[in-house]
Amino acid sequence: MPNFLSEFNISQMMASAAEKALIMLPMTLLIITREIDISVASILGLTSVLFGLMIQAELPLVLALLLTVACGAALGLLNGYLVAYIGLPSLVVTLGTMAMFRGVGYILLGTGSINVLPDALVDFGINNVPGTPIPWVLTPFLVLAPIMAIVLQRMATGRRIYAVGGNPDVAIYSGIPSRRLITALFIVTGAICAIAAIVYTARLSNARANNGLGMELDVITIVLLGGVSVFGGKGKLTGVLLALILIAAIRNILALNQIGGDIQGMVIGILLIGSLLLGNFSTAVMSVIAPPARRENKVGAEISSH
Repeated sequence: MPNFLSEFNISQMMASAAEKALIMLPMTLLIITREIDISVASILGLTSVLFGLMIQAELPLVLALLLTVACGAALGLLNGYLVAYIGLPSLVVTLGTMAMFRGVGYILLGTGSINVLPDALVDFGINNVPGTPIPWVLTPFLVLAPIMAIVLQRMATGRRIYAVGGNPDVAIYSGIPSRRLITALFIVTGAICAIAAIVYTARLSNARANNGLGMELDVITIVLLGGVSVFGGKGKLTGVLLALILIAAIRNILALNQIGGDIQGMVIGILLIGSLLLGNFSTAVMSVIAPPARRENKVGAEISSH
């Protein structure tokens, strides 16, 4: 396939993965803590609508950007409060808010779209970093990814995230503020989804209520395929990054072969099931190699040391 390795195609592939790359960062942290947010694509859609309406109302671009991110954080706060403080399961909460946020977007904008955007935003959406094949829309990910990796792997916050996912009860008894931590992760997720909404709006040059529809499937597949355990307490961003490259390449190859979105979605679904089966198998193997009691003691010892 000669076109696959062309500079233009690689640039387009990176651009098309920009939003998923952003959203997979906080999703990784959430799943490590045994939580999940399936409303991420709906937050993207709603904040895209809000961003478009602010632009239409002629707010200064910088102010619109800041308010959009703040709105995303507020939506994440709602999810986090319901999960961490009310005690509702994150799967159920975000299933409800997924429909609610998307519905609010349709109420605000209907089925129409906002296509008149500032030139600076349009240029950001279509141009590359000068002298490179890297699209500008990928730069927010390139800035945030190292920060998230350092937080997860090198800081006390990362150790707390692993502890909460590894054994929530031990984490609580060790003095880790699990509720605040989980709420903060949902807020960060909402804010980054809003950044992804800005990127998506710029890349497609329109704000619509159905922007990002179905994207949560790709994001969750990428995270689980990257080695993050659905049972929590395990995973690294490096593995998730490799899974992102794999999913982006698969979608690109299928598109180059004129294979439509439905078949692409089926392939991603198969990969999601496969990653869950693989995670199940590895958990079963680990339970034989290291019995649960031994692992819990190890987690408790690690937390105590910090």
